[in-house]
Amino acid sequence: MYVVAFNGSPRPGGNTARMIREVFGALEAEGVRTEMISLAGKRLPGCTACGDCIQTKDGRCSIEGDALNEYVEKMVRADGIILGSPTYFSDVTAEMKALIDRAGFVVRVSGDLLRRKVGAAVVVARRAGTTHAFDTMNHFFLISQMMVCGSSYWNMGIGLAEGDVDKDDEAMETMRTLGQNMAWLLKKLRG
Repeated sequence: MYVVAFNGSPRPGGNTARMIREVFGALEAEGVRTEMISLAGKRLPGCTACGDCIQTKDGRCSIEGDALNEYVEKMVRADGIILGSPTYFSDVTAEMKALIDRAGFVVRVSGDLLRRKVGAAVVVARRAGTTHAFDTMNHFFLISQMMVCGSSYWNMGIGLAEGDVDKDDEAMETMRTLGQNMAWLLKKLRG
């Protein structure tokens, strides 16, 4: 089993990455292979509404020069997908939104390529706004016909400076529980 995570933070080793790694620890303890992809510093423009993916239905975006098609391929190969983002004005980062919009169109119009995979969102905020960002990423999973995995609380942590989430004991426990629940669900779906 394989879970790929996309870290939408501009800080590749920041709080979002720390929370994803906590989920990974629980997944790896259950034998699940993991990979984190950082969107930091990557050129990933938003959807241009060109409609090419609707015409070709080949699982590819026609925008050249970025890694979106590689990311879609990883999503399609994965059994589970984690999307992680810090909260920017009560929503996800621009990079995460571009990933959601472009990958979302491509996978839906190409035959719902993510159907019945497992998804989980992870959010960090300095203080507030996590619920809306959490919803944004979960909407991607739900419209893609994915199974959304829950935990013992919303999958969120509080922190501003790098490492602040390490002090949020409840967040870290929530991430470990999320990883355990995700591993359990992946095994059940594989049956």
